Amino acid sequence: MLKAKVLLVGPRESGKSVLANFISENTEGIGSYSPTQALRILEYEKPNLNANTRGAGCRFELWDCSGDQKFETCWPALMKDSHGVIIIFNPELPSHLEEIEMWYSCFVQQQSLLDSQCLLVAHHKPGSGGYTEDLSLAYPLNRLKLIHSNLEEDPEDVRMEFIKYLKSIITFINESREREEMSIIS
Repeated sequence: MLKAKVLLVGPRESGKSVLANFISENTEGIGSYSPTQALRILEYEKPNLNANTRGAGCRFELWDCSGDQKFETCWPALMKDSHGVIIIFNPELPSHLEEIEMWYSCFVQQQSLLDSQCLLVAHHKPGSGGYTEDLSLAYPLNRLKLIHSNLEEDPEDVRMEFIKYLKSIITFINESREREEMSIIS
């Protein structure tokens, strides 16, 4: 079974744990807020998501990283061997819009990940004002795939967007392995 490591990062109280639980179909702590202390790892198996290995599926490790910068010294260890990064922020908080550039720089650029390995999620909390479609992001964030998540109004649309992203990570891993195998052969 293929194994993929995906980091969920972003400012404090942006909804990373809620989305990690949602993606992994975990019901732990629903309805209550508890700040993540450093890191929480959720394992999630998705059968039949990997077309190249005839239904072998994939095991995802979702690394739900604390948004508290006091854990910054741990970040290099968290980033090691990651295949993708999901940056989650609350679009209604101006401070989050400023902070996501730092998260992109630390977790995507410093690892030399491709923009296709990154997903930007504007997470709308329950009871919030809704979508901010006029969200204008500065370069290089404006090159990233951006989705809006509202788990109250359109949970299945959000789930489908995450599945598309996870499929793209699997494709990336498979293509990287094939290139590596071809370089060994030749």
